[in-house]
Amino acid sequence: MKNDTKKPDSNVIPLNFGLEEMIRQGARQIISQALEAELAELLGQFSNVLTLDGKPAVVRNGYLPERSILTAVGPVPVKVPRVRDRNKLGVRFNSNLVPSYIRKSTRMTAAIPWLYLKGISTGDMSEALCALLGDEAKGLSANVVARLKEVWVTEYQTWNARDLSACQYIYWWADGIHTGVRAEGSNGQCLLVIIGVLPDGTKERIAIGEGFAETKEAWTDLLLDLKKRGLASGPLLATGDGALGFWAAMQEVYPETISQRCWVHKTKNVFNALPKSLHAKAKEDLRAIWMAPHLKTAQQALNHFVQCYQSKYPKAADKIAKDQDLLLAFYHFPAEHWQHIRTTNPIESTFATVRHRTTRARNCVSRNTFLGLAFKLIEEAEKSWRTIRGADKIELLLKGAKFKDGEPIPETTAEQQKHAA
Repeated sequence: MKNDTKKPDSNVIPLNFGLEEMIRQGARQIISQALEAELAELLGQFSNVLTLDGKPAVVRNGYLPERSILTAVGPVPVKVPRVRDRNKLGVRFNSNLVPSYIRKSTRMTAAIPWLYLKGISTGDMSEALCALLGDEAKGLSANVVARLKEVWVTEYQTWNARDLSACQYIYWWADGIHTGVRAEGSNGQCLLVIIGVLPDGTKERIAIGEGFAETKEAWTDLLLDLKKRGLASGPLLATGDGALGFWAAMQEVYPETISQRCWVHKTKNVFNALPKSLHAKAKEDLRAIWMAPHLKTAQQALNHFVQCYQSKYPKAADKIAKDQDLLLAFYHFPAEHWQHIRTTNPIESTFATVRHRTTRARNCVSRNTFLGLAFKLIEEAEKSWRTIRGADKIELLLKGAKFKDGEPIPETTAEQQKHAA
């Protein structure tokens, strides 16, 4: 008698599964399909390679032992196919999706430095991930986290020694980030961070260094290292706060770069010289300066601010008056770029959570671990960075075009102004 009992379809998810289990099973199926597609591509590359007796030289040969990969939806069991190379040419199947020996997805690996710098100690990392993913995450021991940190240090050191001779940057944002993390033998460390804009308008991390203060010496060492690795020229414009160390170093290493003071930092400095009751009004008065559509209008608003606050709050007025040219430098660049180059927001937003670390996270780490963690933070943030507005205007800048009030000056007018000067 024929047995009509059907074998369960491994691709069908039972209806009595919980939602999380259904998601994991779905992820398993998708990964399996992607692996099969990768394998088919490899076999296709060697489809014309035959053995002496005319058989395909590269054929599939079962699977590697199943292993579980920790993902954002919990552990997902994966079986990676393998191939047999009959001609012994060294052909192997190496999946880009599931590399050899991987045990955690990229997203999970990226989450660990965030958790660490948010106050989760190495010993508590497994417990923290268990709260997010369930008991299946218990395999992430303190030793595993320690080994990951060693990997980050190696990745940072390789990145920090890369050749820069082919690089060109239009804009820079530079800032010193005080995280509160203590290094061995010190009270605290300061990250020196530079992010830049490439000719195609995309943003890129350029430098991550460290110092115990934003001194000229610390910034000079970092800039000279960039130059040593091939970065012959600085950007057209650099945006930073009023820390004298960075600007003094730039004058020494890349003197041709135009300086732009960060309006966010400057606003905070002005607030420090005013009573809290005037902060809202001062903010509006300052906004009238940097939001003005033309340089002349901005200068008028700046003079008005100085006149309003000079008599009662001279320190607040002087903070604006002394840096007026540096605060308004952005008017000589494309208007589409103004919102990007007025502040150091790309750095500020990347490290916003680090600035608010808990006291518990102020544990002592080595210098290399400190830099490795910072490197992973910026690496993850870089994935969400967007191209600046008006990227097509960069070509004009590279050709030497001059801008006034955000618009390019016609060549005839520019030549007349040059002769008049």
